[in-house]
Amino acid sequence: MNGEPRTDNTEHLNKIGDTMSEESRDSTQQEPRVGVFICDCGSNIAGHLDCGAVTEYAASLPEVALAKENLYTCSESGVLEIQRAIRDHDLNRVVVASCSPRTHQPLFASSCAEAGLNPYLFEMVNIRDQCSWVHMQETDKATEKAKELVRMAVAKSGHLEPQQDIESSLDRRAVVIGGGVAGMSAAEAMAGMGMQVVLVEKASQLGGLLRSLNQLGPGGIPASQRVEELVRSVEEKDNITVYLESEVASVGGYIGNYQLTVQPASGDAEQITAGCIVVATGAVPWTPQSGQYGYGQDKVVTQMELERLLAEGSFTPPDRVVMLQCAGARCEERAYCSRICCLTGVKNAMLIKEMSPETEVHILYRDMQMYGTDKESMLWDARGMGISFHVYDPDQGLDVQSDRIAYHDHLRGEDREIPFDLAVLSTPLVARDNAKKISQMMRVPTDQNAFFLEAHAKLRPLDFAADGIFVCGSARYPATVDEARSQGIGVAARIGTILFKEKLISSAIVAEVDQENCVGCLGCIQVCPYQAITYDPQLGVSRVNEILCKGCGNCASSCPSHSIQLRGYKPDQLFAQIRALGEEEEQGL
Repeated sequence: MNGEPRTDNTEHLNKIGDTMSEESRDSTQQEPRVGVFICDCGSNIAGHLDCGAVTEYAASLPEVALAKENLYTCSESGVLEIQRAIRDHDLNRVVVASCSPRTHQPLFASSCAEAGLNPYLFEMVNIRDQCSWVHMQETDKATEKAKELVRMAVAKSGHLEPQQDIESSLDRRAVVIGGGVAGMSAAEAMAGMGMQVVLVEKASQLGGLLRSLNQLGPGGIPASQRVEELVRSVEEKDNITVYLESEVASVGGYIGNYQLTVQPASGDAEQITAGCIVVATGAVPWTPQSGQYGYGQDKVVTQMELERLLAEGSFTPPDRVVMLQCAGARCEERAYCSRICCLTGVKNAMLIKEMSPETEVHILYRDMQMYGTDKESMLWDARGMGISFHVYDPDQGLDVQSDRIAYHDHLRGEDREIPFDLAVLSTPLVARDNAKKISQMMRVPTDQNAFFLEAHAKLRPLDFAADGIFVCGSARYPATVDEARSQGIGVAARIGTILFKEKLISSAIVAEVDQENCVGCLGCIQVCPYQAITYDPQLGVSRVNEILCKGCGNCASSCPSHSIQLRGYKPDQLFAQIRALGEEEEQGL
């Protein structure tokens, strides 16, 4: 089954490159006419290298029909100039030297398509990250490096092949895993847009952690009122199917065509197909072990336990209350800030003070994270009510005793004690126990704290790297009720951009297998992180699922028989870049 190792891979690859070079040129049926556009990016690039010199050099390269320098190529005027140049100069290749392809490649490629040029005949050079940013103090060297990168891109562009985007059908149904605020908000919003939604909740009722809260701050809205409004809105919609006391047991397929198995606590499993999936499994409050921070004593409770007492109406304020912030957070085991603990502590301190103005209320904190103007106002209102705030240093001693907390006040530089009749521990939210299981089942990542990790914190904050799967609420990171609701609605909007299409269209930059040469060694299957490659036992070859493939190139780089190639990065295209780099002396650089 395994192919014999080649003794001279370089010679073999050069032969492939030469052969593919001829095939590539025949496919376009015309000699390359390349347009090169160099971006100043204001002073971001031009401030650290000579963009004019790079433009002049690009104009001298073979097959370059036009070279232009732009102040901002990504601006409306810059894009229009590219489109005009394609028409006026009969360009059949475009190279843009500017910033990161991760952020701007789709813009430029789609602009080329609007001008009638196949978007896969576009090549981009990152002279910002790779030249101006890393060589800020070396203008000459940055300029020469930019020239080399442009020369390589022009050489590769001549070997680019027109491609067609990949089209596939889709199922216009979404599955939401988790029936808390975020999950219900996503389901409600999608149902309001006319989508079919399946909501899977492992508990016996919807509502999640919100059912355990008393009031929401700021504003003092009863949590029970908010949760009932959401639950009623979900249950009233005919296009939402709710599974209670159920879990998703397995997930297969890909964007537009996911297959899920829903397993109720009692009864037979059901198979569901869906175009997209939402992970809104939430988080749970951390509970200390007996003895930690004095927990286990009658006088020591957590904020969540206090919330329940307040919600039940069975809480009578004692004479002295101390709230200890960051109990179990920002430590070696849980190094993160849970974000909502300070808000919860201040909110409950104010409630206690309103119930019993004579009660002494103290808050021991490390840093108060009251982000947002309304929450910042709560902090000042709390101080005005007579609530005392004290800074403690956990590294210099913190001891919760039976009736007092001893701590070191590093602002005053002295050890102090505060007596209490009730100590309240503000503990962080932590990921659910099944987060790792879901992560493995759906092939989506989690961070070091087992919270789900979005594709990009700024560009794709609600997406996973796996297409068609989204995350919202505290499953992603501790969130307030308003944040969880906003994220749920945001996910619904993202899914709408997918499921309202007639068909799915994805990039053609995927791997392809030459079945004549494939020896069926299965090496490509082992290195594929997206499980996009399967083995055909009848033909003894590998096959690529183009929808699952993300064009990472792992398979192409590891195939011993060179049977797998990555479109857009074929040997002739890569060797053209390598050869261009070796032309330094000939070009006079």
